[in-house]
Amino acid sequence: MEFVTSLRGTFDEGKPSLFELLSEQQLASLLPPTLRYLLVVATRRNPRYLLRILNSFDELYALAGLLVEHHYLKTRGGSFTENFYGLKREKSLAAEIPRATHSSPDVVRQALRLSSADIWKNLAVMVGIPYIKRKLDESYEINAPRALLGSSYTRLPANANWKDKILFYYRWFLTNIYPSINAAYYFALLAFNLAYLFDNSRYHNPFLWMIGTRVRRMNGADYKAIEARLEKAAAKGRLGGGAAGAAAAAGTSSMFSARGISARMMGGLSLVLPTSIFALKFLEWWYASDFAKQLSRKAAESLDLPPPVVTGVPSTATAATTGSGEKKEKETEEEEESEEAKEEKLKASAPISSTSLLPIFTVPPPESSDLCPICEGEIVTPAACQTGIVYCYTCIHKWLTGTHPRQERFMAGGPAITRDHDDDENDTKTEGPNRKDKWESGEGRCAVTGRRVLGGTEGLRRIMV
Repeated sequence: MEFVTSLRGTFDEGKPSLFELLSEQQLASLLPPTLRYLLVVATRRNPRYLLRILNSFDELYALAGLLVEHHYLKTRGGSFTENFYGLKREKSLAAEIPRATHSSPDVVRQALRLSSADIWKNLAVMVGIPYIKRKLDESYEINAPRALLGSSYTRLPANANWKDKILFYYRWFLTNIYPSINAAYYFALLAFNLAYLFDNSRYHNPFLWMIGTRVRRMNGADYKAIEARLEKAAAKGRLGGGAAGAAAAAGTSSMFSARGISARMMGGLSLVLPTSIFALKFLEWWYASDFAKQLSRKAAESLDLPPPVVTGVPSTATAATTGSGEKKEKETEEEEESEEAKEEKLKASAPISSTSLLPIFTVPPPESSDLCPICEGEIVTPAACQTGIVYCYTCIHKWLTGTHPRQERFMAGGPAITRDHDDDENDTKTEGPNRKDKWESGEGRCAVTGRRVLGGTEGLRRIMV
């Protein structure tokens, strides 16, 4: 941007580039939606206290912006975001005075300093116009779809009072006139930006041209004046004036006065803005880079995570730590139990269907993740169910369709747990009564958890190893 003006031979050190001005405007335009988003998040947790504030966000933000911008215009000579970029606002001159600026910058600064009337004009441009435009844009977005309803919405009622007439003409203005005004506004901004870029105008904004104010870079005289003002305010806060000085001599400090606290809060905003931007960029880099993923992966490598616990299924850790002697004793006890007791015990540990209220036939998870829970052998052509459990593709496909030999054997009265891996599809041996209409075979469900698999066999995902 500066290269273009330097080619024309009219390079001005105090004139900011268009890139700086557009960056400042973009930063200022990002503040309202950012604060609104933070307020929305806080309102979800405490709606009782913050809902009214959220509904009046535009008005409260305009009021807060009026106070903050007035403080920065009065003390720093520029807006809150302009001060972040080292910019200021001053009165416009008919012609440049570079010699006077270099020889006596303090005098020129005092002569071009904004008066109280200029400050309020700039506040109207910085706070008032953006507020009005936000409200008009919001009203237009609400009114535009309703205008498609036809005469029932766009026609003035027969017995309309003065409020209905005002509302009718306001809607007519939003529908017929405001789009042209909005287009003219953006066209004027574009024209002034191009004129400013090619050094044909001292103003980058038409409203600044109307109030006779231009944006300049801060120089050494501005920084010295700001430091002197801060030192003067600090000395006044320590000693006070008049009766306040006598109170300070008596040991009363005025550092907690309302004026001193407000000044420190306004000055602290200049530190909060760059800190919050740095924190936001750091978090964006942290979650987008591979460094955080590698760091979390290395931290997780040394952790020995326990196996997942499935509700209604016996824990594999307990089964793995049981000795061979205990297994033989349990088998002996199971043989001594009656068939009815075994069936009741099996029903007690099985998940219940929420629709049929029948127990669902499931299989226990294997001791190793390399084994298929259904055939209890090594996984061949692994496929993952929606519950995250991996099976042999053939086993889980047959299970979901209800045609697996283990399901058919169990529904025909066979045992729930077999120790021969149940690979023989021709084995039709039964040991008890038929379980039809007493159990669900697990068709369409995960074989371990008993949860419904959406889409059936279409819900399976092959795993590439």
